[in-house]
Amino acid sequence: MRGGKVAVVGGSVAGCALASAAARAGADEVVVLERTRGRLADRGLGLCIHDGRAAELAATGALPAGIAAHPLTRRRWIVRDDAAAGPAGRVFWEQPFPFHSYHWGLLWRGLREATPASVVYRQGAAVTGVADTGERAEVRTADGNAEPFDLVVGADGYRSVVREAVCPQSRPVYAGYVCWRGNLDARRLEGLGHGGVPSDAVTTVCFTGGSCVVYPTPGPDGPRVNWVLYAMPPRGCRLPFDDPTSFPPGRVTEELTAHLSTLLEREFPPHWAQVLALTEPADTYVQPIYDLETARTTAGRLLLAGDAATVVRPHNTSGVAKALQDASAFEDAWRRAGSWAELLGGYHAARGAAGREMVALARRLGRGQVEQTPAWATMDHREVESWWRELLDGAADIGGQAMAREPRG
Repeated sequence: MRGGKVAVVGGSVAGCALASAAARAGADEVVVLERTRGRLADRGLGLCIHDGRAAELAATGALPAGIAAHPLTRRRWIVRDDAAAGPAGRVFWEQPFPFHSYHWGLLWRGLREATPASVVYRQGAAVTGVADTGERAEVRTADGNAEPFDLVVGADGYRSVVREAVCPQSRPVYAGYVCWRGNLDARRLEGLGHGGVPSDAVTTVCFTGGSCVVYPTPGPDGPRVNWVLYAMPPRGCRLPFDDPTSFPPGRVTEELTAHLSTLLEREFPPHWAQVLALTEPADTYVQPIYDLETARTTAGRLLLAGDAATVVRPHNTSGVAKALQDASAFEDAWRRAGSWAELLGGYHAARGAAGREMVALARRLGRGQVEQTPAWATMDHREVESWWRELLDGAADIGGQAMAREPRG
């Protein structure tokens, strides 16, 4: 099947990947509608992609070559132990961690630059609604225009307008806790001592009621350090539970800032408290944790991908890999299809259950690492391995599932 006019709502990571997939598969015209006017590449957060998923995605063309990535090989789990350990804490478990870390902005830039020249990328195009009209679909924008397309792809994130048309009953559900996120220039660690931040490892700081991951990432101006701290918000804290809105840099409340300081002082080994304290307020924000699953990923001429289809808690370290896998599955379904109905049916068969399974795994990981944390400091190697296997519950690893692929005919 070749031809057709495709709209991709959202021009972030998932949007760029889906647009490229549609163009490669044979669409006549692909239009990306991105509501923001600013530079998406300025977003500086870190992320990780499992090496196995990266190899699969590179083979399909969903992950372009040449994007800066930092290799990680192990994950260290540590606790504060004032009696038996030094300022950097005590390592109570270490496990393999075959991932590479990325800078979000550099990843997006690589995906954007790899988008075929035939793709039209419109910034400042805010989509207010979509509708399936039977033989086609319609996109309405804030300027009052309505434009017909053969297919509309929703890659517009957790507040998806397209999802409202596909699964209006699906809403993000607040998990009951938040994460503080930050990143800093690695040069700020100079002179800190106690090993700084290991260059090949993710360090997980564990405490009652929460955990924090810290790891190195590449950056546009040199190496950086990324961290994500999960914990319950302070008692009585008012959060927008009905709207999954983050507190961006510069807008984090004094209450949330003070609670972060309390956690660092009370729960963290001194060295790791100092590492996080080096983060500038302009590089720190707070994100309430939500998850979401949809009963279907397609309806008529509408299709959902990335966070528009499922919102997975970050513990699974699979968000970007999942979005790029959606793009790979979309392209594969297109190449196998003889009609739009076959395309959408093939995509849903490949990605519907996979998304729901990732949501379920991330919920288990959140329960074990935040909501019902074990007695970390008393666990031996055998106990912590058993605890981890119980959280995985049959999953091979975190980082997303391997894609089941059949040879193309």
